[in-house]
Amino acid sequence: MLPCHSMGQSAIERVISTRVFDTSFKFSQDEIRVLRDLAKKVAECAARPEMAHKAKLWTDHNALRKTRPLLFCDPENGWNEILPQSVMQTRDPAARYWEMRLRREIFWADVMGDDYVVEPWFDVPWDYHDSKWGIAQKLIGGENGGAYRWDPPIKDFEADFPKLVFPTIDIDRERSRRFLDLANELFGDILQVRRKTVWWWGVGLSAQFSDLRGLDAFMIDLYDNPEWIHRTMAFLRDGMLAKMSYLEDQGLLSSHQGNTYVGSGGLGWSDELPPEGHDPDRIKLMDIWGNAESQETVSVSPAMFEEFVFQYQLPLMERFGLNCYGCCESLEDRMHIVKRIPRLRRVSVCPWADVRKMADEIRTDYIYSWKPNPAQLAVPAADIDASRRMLRDMLGAAEGCRIEIVMKDNHSIGNNVDNVVKWCRMVMEEVSGL
Repeated sequence: MLPCHSMGQSAIERVISTRVFDTSFKFSQDEIRVLRDLAKKVAECAARPEMAHKAKLWTDHNALRKTRPLLFCDPENGWNEILPQSVMQTRDPAARYWEMRLRREIFWADVMGDDYVVEPWFDVPWDYHDSKWGIAQKLIGGENGGAYRWDPPIKDFEADFPKLVFPTIDIDRERSRRFLDLANELFGDILQVRRKTVWWWGVGLSAQFSDLRGLDAFMIDLYDNPEWIHRTMAFLRDGMLAKMSYLEDQGLLSSHQGNTYVGSGGLGWSDELPPEGHDPDRIKLMDIWGNAESQETVSVSPAMFEEFVFQYQLPLMERFGLNCYGCCESLEDRMHIVKRIPRLRRVSVCPWADVRKMADEIRTDYIYSWKPNPAQLAVPAADIDASRRMLRDMLGAAEGCRIEIVMKDNHSIGNNVDNVVKWCRMVMEEVSGL
């Protein structure tokens, strides 16, 4: 049984979680009433004309057509402060998770003030277990969303490499059916219930290598064990390719159209994906967005990044219809390598990037996906004037680019909901006339 880490999950956790809960599949009448009332409110929000307008903005933006800069704010762990457990009215773990999902949608529609689109869907993923690589790191710490370190399982390549296996997916079809039936029973006359699973966030590989080997050891291996890095990265590449092909062949992939979280902060609205003539019942990799990053190698040279990471990412990225690259790593010194990705569309501009150099590299060829520093909201009262100055600096440096502004990676919003709301209001004031 895989527990949900917290009710206020990050966007990344939300798209890759298997949503496995201990549940009786029998909610109380009070829980049913709460969930149905919330679902009705979500349906009302989704029907607002502004949602269709926002969807059109994202579609044009993702096609590199000129729009004003778009804003997406996902407070991630800050949701626990926006919607604390004290406001939850359900008790069953699955009911409570669904309650949180619905309440987030309503907050986005009524309070947040960004460009998120509330949709009339209720997605139910497959209940599954991913074997991953056969051996796993031991996490130390991390309780309640806090920091953790890990004990990597590959201590000695000669002894431990043979333990690696390709990932396998084991779907509990009966349990998956029961979750889908329960959602249809609760919401089917209010929202459109559908099966939708996003099976991974990205295919970057260097994170998986670091989990298995440890980040310190990774840096040393670049000099002391380069051949073992190549051998392991090739194994990870082939394992990921096998997993991707299996999901495609089994018809288990889902369309990324709509609010699917793609890259490190974009939304998947597109009039290019899936392409015309696709089979909606057999989604292919070429029908969806791909994403890769390599935050673990931010301190190595571009040449070493290319040799030890990028060459293994490229065959994976070639399988997708459109691609995103980057997360919290600065990319200005390796953009000449990243640009080799076919159908590259979205590039991350992290809080530590040189915004002007990145604008020179991105121009109007790709989406300029700017990530402001989330620390500005992690205080009791955010300095909105300082945030406004940072925003204006970026907008001036990236003038003419296809800009999106993505607030994410919030471990806290200072226990102050106004930090998020006032910040979003400020951003919309600044971009509304652009």
